Amino acid sequence: MIISKKILRYYWWISIEFLKKYFKLIIISFTISFILLIAVISISPYLETFLPKKKEIIGIVGNFDLNNPPEDITEKISNGLLFVNEKGELIPLLVSFWEKKDNGRHYRFYIKKNLFWSDGKKFDSSDIGYQFKDVRVKIIDDHTIDFYLEKPLDIFPTYLNKPLIRYPLIGIGGLYKAVNIKEKNGYITSVDLIPQKKDIPLQVYKFFKNENQMINAYKKGEITKMKVTKKNVAEQFFTWKNTKVTKTVDYTQLLTLFYNENNQVLKSKSIKEAISMAIDYQKIGENGEIAKGPIPPTSWSYNQNLKDPLFNPQLSEKIIKNEITTTEEAKLNLVTYYEYYDIADEIVMYLNKVGLKINLTILNYEKYSNFDLLLALWKVPKDPDQYYFWHSTQKQSNIGKYKNIKVDKLLEDGRSNLNPKYRRKIYLELQRVIQDNPPALFLYYPYTYNIERR
Repeated sequence: MIISKKILRYYWWISIEFLKKYFKLIIISFTISFILLIAVISISPYLETFLPKKKEIIGIVGNFDLNNPPEDITEKISNGLLFVNEKGELIPLLVSFWEKKDNGRHYRFYIKKNLFWSDGKKFDSSDIGYQFKDVRVKIIDDHTIDFYLEKPLDIFPTYLNKPLIRYPLIGIGGLYKAVNIKEKNGYITSVDLIPQKKDIPLQVYKFFKNENQMINAYKKGEITKMKVTKKNVAEQFFTWKNTKVTKTVDYTQLLTLFYNENNQVLKSKSIKEAISMAIDYQKIGENGEIAKGPIPPTSWSYNQNLKDPLFNPQLSEKIIKNEITTTEEAKLNLVTYYEYYDIADEIVMYLNKVGLKINLTILNYEKYSNFDLLLALWKVPKDPDQYYFWHSTQKQSNIGKYKNIKVDKLLEDGRSNLNPKYRRKIYLELQRVIQDNPPALFLYYPYTYNIERR
């Protein structure tokens, strides 16, 4: 189709007349639009604060108060004086540096200036509330604090990595700030964690008395995330299209069968080997990752050359027949809590098959008392120093009364030097010696199932 010159001239003159009539309005509109565009680009970083963020509503089971909050929260809202990295090196966070004096009996820490709690209050050395047995604290000034120890301890600074919390849930330097804290009968029922950094979601924690309450809350849509420990509980969500289930290993806890060496039978290295060989680890391993010792594989000091546990019930039975002469000596009292009844029952079955007679006792919430074998979930310390658990001088924390001269010496050496390379050599050897004659049967690091709405 050909457009005539007459028509083209017509539209040309129309356009010229339009521009003449509305020229000022067009210029003003263009200028205003340009200014607004520049303004929006300039303030967009600040607008993000007010825009809606991704929100996670997390369920957690347990009775926690403001003086005893869960680690999941404290580690997000605050820092300790120091941080221990994946190589075992100490990184200063709230301190500039520190000095060791009097051969490790006296430590002086210099606090960084211009630090502030999440509520805006200035942070100084008097806010450091670490409580240690046999340690005296002295405030020198706002930025200097001294710790006096009764005995030298070269690794003392590693104990200053616990997040500092001020009532009520006020932290310092954390990724989040705790707000909207709600309580009932003295226990926390919910708390909001506001991000202090870009690209991390708003988190709301809701607390439940038991797992069933938490699971029902998830089904009703009241929470979007939760963590459970039982596979059969997690399985019901495998087919939910709007739910993602992820299996992980909790290396902070270790299901452990402690030996009481006050029982003469359990002092025997051979009997300990027989108990270990009686258990089918492939079956037990359905509940968690099989352990080879008391230090988890995530640790910078983990010994990768430890032997895998051996299942050999025939050899186990032979050892027990040779070592134990009377039926009375073969009777052992195994104590555990209701949560671990299923595993304890399996262990009883395995030990009965090889000739040991086991009396199984289930505790409610009372502290264990008289036992030969104790099955319990042990909270593994972050640092490989396990002096309190296995050294023969520790009457209360060494619950099985374990005595091993080599282990005592290695534990002492491991805390006599802060250098990670030196300490790693010590703990590699410690794990080898402990595996040869263990204070307990280290079973597995439990699986946990993270259930999250897509």
